[in-house]
Amino acid sequence: MGFDEIYDTNFAADLTVMEESKELLERLEKGDNLPLFTSCCPGWVKFCEKKHPEFRKNISTCRSPQQMFGALIKEDARMHPEDTRETIVVSIMPCTAKKDEILRPEHFTDGVQDVDYVLTTNEVTRMIQEAGIDLAKMPSEALDMPFGLASGAGAIFGVTGGVTEAVLRKLVNSHKSEDLEAISFMGVRGMEGLKETTVTLGDREVKIAIVSGLKNADDLLNRMKAGEVHYDFVEVMACRRGCIAGGGQPVPIGPRTRAGRYEGMYNIDKESQIKLSNENPFITAVYEGVIKGKEHKLLHNHYEE
Repeated sequence: MGFDEIYDTNFAADLTVMEESKELLERLEKGDNLPLFTSCCPGWVKFCEKKHPEFRKNISTCRSPQQMFGALIKEDARMHPEDTRETIVVSIMPCTAKKDEILRPEHFTDGVQDVDYVLTTNEVTRMIQEAGIDLAKMPSEALDMPFGLASGAGAIFGVTGGVTEAVLRKLVNSHKSEDLEAISFMGVRGMEGLKETTVTLGDREVKIAIVSGLKNADDLLNRMKAGEVHYDFVEVMACRRGCIAGGGQPVPIGPRTRAGRYEGMYNIDKESQIKLSNENPFITAVYEGVIKGKEHKLLHNHYEE
C-alpha cells in the first residue's frame, strides 16, 4: 500500500507509561492537581475541556501514544538529514477522534504537524477489500525496527483498565508472575463502566478509578465536584469498554466480538516476553538517543487557554 516502514503504536504506549507514571509520582509528592486524569483519549480530553473545564489542569500533560510517536518519528528524521525522503506519518487507529487530535495546535512541533494522516481500522479494512488483498494468504512479516518492539503493558492500552495496569506495573517494577497477577486481580480488568481500586505505593494508599463511556465519566466528575468521592488517579476512555469498541472500529460489535477483542488484547500481553514498559530495550535507547534532553518538548503537551 506504499509504506516504507511499519511500526507499532504500542511502542509509543510504552513511552506514555514511562512519562505518565513519573508524572503521577511527582503529583503525589507535591499534592498538586490531583487526581491525575489520563490523556490518551482525545474524545475524553475535548469533553472535559467543553463540559468540565475546571478539571483541565488535572489532565496529564503526556501526549497520547499516537502523538508521541509522530513527534518521535519526525525528530528521528531530522537527525538523519542524509536521508532525503519526505517523512509522512500515517496512523491506523480504532478511533475517529484521532483525526481531530492531529490538528490541535499543541500537536505541532516547531511548526511541523507530528502526525499527517489518520485512517481508522474500518477505513483500512475497506481499502484492503477494495484492493483485493486476502490477508489469510499473505505471508507474515515482522514490524520494522527500532520502533516495532513493544511490551505487553503497551499492548493492553486499548482496553479499559489497560493504561492503569500498565502504569501500576511500572510503579511496582516487578516482572515476577505472582506480582503481575496480583495487579491484574486488583479490579483493573473487566468491561464495567466504572471500576475502583486502591493500591499501596510506598507508605501511601493511592485511590484509583477507571471509567469508560462519557456518560459514566460525566456522572463521576459530578460526584467528584460534590465531594462524594476522591481519587488520586483516574483513567478515562470516551468509548464504553475502551478503544476495542472505538468509533473507528468495524461495527456491529456484539457480545462475541467484544469478548474476542478483549481476550485478544490480553493474549498479546500473555505471549509477550516483555511485560513492563521500562524493560523494553528500545525505550531505553530512545531516551538515551533521539529524545535525550527533549522529553518535555516531544512527549508532553503545552496547552494554551
